Amino acid sequence: MESLEIISLYENVASLTNQMLNAARDRDWERLSVLESDCSLKVEAIKTADTPAPLSPELKERKIRVIKKILADDREIRDITEPWMAELSQLMRSSNTALKVNTAYGTGNAA
Repeated sequence: MESLEIISLYENVASLTNQMLNAARDRDWERLSVLESDCSLKVEAIKTADTPAPLSPELKERKIRVIKKILADDREIRDITEPWMAELSQLMRSSNTALKVNTAYGTGNAA
C-alpha cells in the first residue's frame, strides 16, 4: 500500500473519531455506536494493510499529528462516556435490587 493511502486511512479514522466525539458530546449513543463500528473497520484496515514504503519526513509528521488528534479525541470520548457508563451501571444495579426486593416480598403492583 502506498504511503499516501496509509495516511488517508489514518485521516479517515481521525474524521470518524471526531464524529464520535461530537456524538458523545450530544449524548447520541446510537450514532456513537454506529460510528465506533465504522471506526473499528478502518482501524482493522490499517492493521492489515501492507507495510508501506518509508514515509518522508513530512508524511511522518502528518501521521504523528493525525494519531495525536485521534488519541486526544478518544480520551475526550472516554471522559464523556465513562461517567455515563458508571451511572448506567448503578441504575441497572438499583433496578435489579428493586426487582429482587419486589420478588422476594411481593411488593410489586399487580395488574
